Amino acid sequence: MHNLRSNLINNNKAKILLVVLDGVGGIPNNVKTELEYAKTPNLDKLAIKSETGCHIPIIHGLTPGSGSAHLSLFGYDPMEFDIGRGVLEALGLDLEIGNTDLAIRGNFATVKEGDNGKLIVTNRRAGRIDTKTNERLTKKLSAQIKKINKYKIIFKSGIDHRFVIKIICPNKIDDTNCFIQDTDPQAEGLEPLLAKNLNSKSKSLSGIVVKLISSIEAVLKDEKKANFALFRGYSTFPGVPTFQELYGIKAASITTYPMYKGIGRLVGMSPLKVNVNSIDSQVSALEKNIDKYDFFYLHIKKTDSYGEDGKFKEKVKVIEEFDKVLPKIKKLNFDVLAITGDHSTPSKMKGHSWHPVPVIIKSDNSFEGISKRFTEKECLKGNMGIFEGKYLLNLIFAHGQMLNKFGA
Repeated sequence: MHNLRSNLINNNKAKILLVVLDGVGGIPNNVKTELEYAKTPNLDKLAIKSETGCHIPIIHGLTPGSGSAHLSLFGYDPMEFDIGRGVLEALGLDLEIGNTDLAIRGNFATVKEGDNGKLIVTNRRAGRIDTKTNERLTKKLSAQIKKINKYKIIFKSGIDHRFVIKIICPNKIDDTNCFIQDTDPQAEGLEPLLAKNLNSKSKSLSGIVVKLISSIEAVLKDEKKANFALFRGYSTFPGVPTFQELYGIKAASITTYPMYKGIGRLVGMSPLKVNVNSIDSQVSALEKNIDKYDFFYLHIKKTDSYGEDGKFKEKVKVIEEFDKVLPKIKKLNFDVLAITGDHSTPSKMKGHSWHPVPVIIKSDNSFEGISKRFTEKECLKGNMGIFEGKYLLNLIFAHGQMLNKFGA
């Protein structure tokens, strides 16, 4: 699909903003979804004047990860580009990943010994420890774990409970060497999973990972909260064509969490500096750089975080906070303004889900006047209907009159 789009592109320098309210979609919690409950007069006015619909991030019934869902929004088929979370986090933390490097996303976690003597995960995110604690722990690990056999180990702290491990291998590796089982059981009250190899080519690296986990456990054993680490997203650097290569578009990302900065870097977006972790600060970065780029990706994280924690009211509050800054965004007069989520994270489910995600696209060419609010039910009435997320970029470019006709 991206090759077809590349062949049809007419780069007229339209100004485009894609806002991703991470995990914004929901399902009714008793009566209403978070979007239905939220007071969003500005989003609702925009919805009335916009084209509306809902997207399915991957395919019907498949619950997406954040990386695959974002790649879909950026026009890459997530079935073709299955990028591990490790490399995305690493790029977001400005770690360079080469052809001898394995990147792993880590979560500091809390475990206890069960009745059978085996470890049980009691908190997958160590109670969402603060970033300063994270930095202290990664320094502690870095000081005591420098190598496993001939494999050099580098730790890099992220935000809250998240960190990255880069394993520098003695020889080149590729995706076929990274098929190792995640150790995160994705639920509490369960044992951590084994980092076993899922194909024969990953056997050597999985053995190194098993030894690394044991070493980390020994270093963290006296910590009260973060006494363990869970691994996911083993990956090396993938070959992904960038926005500049495909479309000649100069793109920028405005994010506050490393993984999303990493996704942007992967597709060639320049990360813009955000001084404070707030929506206002992100909008200020947008205002300061409006003349420097053609395409902007603005990512709001907390809608997803609160959804995962089952905090309905807090998720509503973040939606309302974004609504208050929307007039500032509208004043910038983008040729195309698209607002959606990468996936749904219903607080009722405390996790990502497969449910359709509402979309609004505002341009001079919008088929407007169908939906009355920016909610799941109202957007389902829109003329875009339900479509796969990988086609969103087609619609955005079409609204910007950036695609030539297809066929004779």
